[in-house]
Amino acid sequence: MARTNRHGPAPRARRRLPLRYLLPVLLLTALMAMLMLRGYVHSEILADHRVRPPVSSDKVPEKILEGGPVIDTRSGRAQGLKVDDKRLVLTFDDGPDPTWTPKVLDVLKKHQAHAVFFVTGTMASRHPDLVQRMVDEGHEVGLHTFNHPDLSYQSKARIDWELSQNQLALAGAAGIRTSLFRPPYSSFADAMDNSSWPVTEYIGSRGYITVVNNTDSEDWQRPGVDEIIRRSMPEDGKGAIVLMHDSGGDRSQTVAALDKFIPLLKEQGYELDNLSEALGVPSAHTEVHGLDALKGEAWIFLVQASENITSGLVVGLAVIGVLVFTRFGLMLLLSGVHARRVRRKNFRWGPAAPVTEPVSVLVPAYNEAKCIENTVNSLMASEHPIEVIVIDDGSSDGTARIVENMRLPGVRVVRQHNAGKPAALNRGLRNARYDLIVMMDGDTVFEPSTVRELVQPFADPRVGAVAGNAKVGNKDSLIGAWQHIEYVMGFNLDRRMYDILRCMPTIPGAVGAFRRSALERVGGMSDDTLAEDTDITMAMHRDGWRVVYAEDARAWTEAPETVQQLWSQRYRWSYGTMQAIWKHRRAIIEKGASGRFGRVGLPLVSLFMVVAPLLAPLIDVFLLYGLVFGPTEKTIGAWLGVLAVQAVCAAYAFRLDRERMTHLVSLPLQQILYRQLMYVVLLQSWITALTGGRLRWQKLRRTGVVGAPPAGMPGQRVRGDSERRPVG
Repeated sequence: MARTNRHGPAPRARRRLPLRYLLPVLLLTALMAMLMLRGYVHSEILADHRVRPPVSSDKVPEKILEGGPVIDTRSGRAQGLKVDDKRLVLTFDDGPDPTWTPKVLDVLKKHQAHAVFFVTGTMASRHPDLVQRMVDEGHEVGLHTFNHPDLSYQSKARIDWELSQNQLALAGAAGIRTSLFRPPYSSFADAMDNSSWPVTEYIGSRGYITVVNNTDSEDWQRPGVDEIIRRSMPEDGKGAIVLMHDSGGDRSQTVAALDKFIPLLKEQGYELDNLSEALGVPSAHTEVHGLDALKGEAWIFLVQASENITSGLVVGLAVIGVLVFTRFGLMLLLSGVHARRVRRKNFRWGPAAPVTEPVSVLVPAYNEAKCIENTVNSLMASEHPIEVIVIDDGSSDGTARIVENMRLPGVRVVRQHNAGKPAALNRGLRNARYDLIVMMDGDTVFEPSTVRELVQPFADPRVGAVAGNAKVGNKDSLIGAWQHIEYVMGFNLDRRMYDILRCMPTIPGAVGAFRRSALERVGGMSDDTLAEDTDITMAMHRDGWRVVYAEDARAWTEAPETVQQLWSQRYRWSYGTMQAIWKHRRAIIEKGASGRFGRVGLPLVSLFMVVAPLLAPLIDVFLLYGLVFGPTEKTIGAWLGVLAVQAVCAAYAFRLDRERMTHLVSLPLQQILYRQLMYVVLLQSWITALTGGRLRWQKLRRTGVVGAPPAGMPGQRVRGDSERRPVG
């Protein structure tokens, strides 16, 4: 009888989210939070720019309308206060501004004058050092709301939010609170009306004194230095509160006028004080301590972080813009040069052309039962003399038996325990009879002319390896069509460019050829990385061999048909490429051919294949940001411009490869959906590398959809939908 656990069934172990998934989620969340914060402090989020027109003032007390510019409604009072004769209070709105506020402060310090700065929370948060300087130099600071909205449109909750956020910025910037407040869009006391008066009363109930003005310089109109001085001068020696601005535009006239205005006032016997001094009351500032101070400091830290991160993103966007357009320009220019060169009527790869010697074709296979028959049959139609060696790498689905049962002349099967693709290729190399070696994947089919075209570059004795033209055979689905665009544009156009630059990074595993002596000199295929094709190509360059591209050596491969399969494949490719770059990093400091590749090839490969794709999401991040927060029209225009450039490159690539343009219809959708998946894959690869993770080989489940291509075109084998199964 089976025993039961007296405490019930054992609890299931919780599945932890792998770090390589958790970090991208956290990074994306933090990035979006920083962008939202940046949008908030730049008044792009929650900003309200409405301004209410004047209304009746019959509900405003007469003593307010006829009183002074300092309005005190605290504790139910309603009184207007004025400053004494021969006393003047300079006030500056909308700052602090990193350009103009320091100049204003310099003039005030030069003439030993004090002033009141009514700062917005957005500007104080972004420039806390200037707020601290104001306080240190004896000036007073007042609130001007956080986002500068017309408060008559706002609810009491929004008003409280504007005030508290403004105070939070002051606490973080200078460690103070203030009791002074100036409403945005305010004017003289006699301009108070039935919409602004209730706000003033409510502000007073929250403990603030409202400060308007009775002398407006109207410096924002930039009427000229002399006119600003004239408008700011009080009449008949009366006291005044003068309104000026240290932000919101070009304030050079304000600074120049201030430098003349202050000495002129002092000659007339005026004292230029801050408001508390002018009224003879205690300072409006109160020091902040404890938790409130910590909250303010944390706020300033986060705002500064968002500013720095956003600035970094803008720099990154500029970098990616340069990289993208440089790559596009090089591809268009150099791929055209490559096509014209190899398509000349008298073009010959070398003095030994044409190459007619037999070739050994190596086909590493692991559980390729659904594809291997098509692959071998396509080789049997080859127009070039070949031997075929199928290396069965411990398959469990009868792959080797299928090939043996075909009983084809010139086809051999070599069996080994599962050891991986590099080991299988090395095993095949040891069994090969001929000096020219062609390698292909077990899910790929060749055209009859593929092998012949692939080996012709070996007429040049300097050529050690040749990359063929890999194409997507199952492009009838949407995800297949997207990969078709990627292969034609992103891979084959690149290979033309890299051929001209003599730094091709990868010979595709689906269709590549090698000189046996070159392979042996570099030690054969290595299992040090997950991208053995990139690894061996870089090793060839470092050993001094030329690696070229044969555009007519076409091979049709089965691309992943599900997102999960695609993810697995590209994750391995991306991570393997990074491994290969790191493995061959010493080439940068070496001499000769290795040094040339290290100082030319590795930087180009790193920039175009690793850095550029990693930064490319910034285009979409700023697209999304611009669509939500504006300017929407310019954002859409910029994105369409980038898409247009990509479309031109894609169309050119399709023309060079003689492909039908109809497949480019899905290009916009590819940029919106497919590209995002590639971003996440590359980011995950970076995280795996940085965290020291190891990625194992991930076998894609095949469907056998790509049949032997008749007359240079891939056939489509009809099979049931049940064969399209994702990787388990």
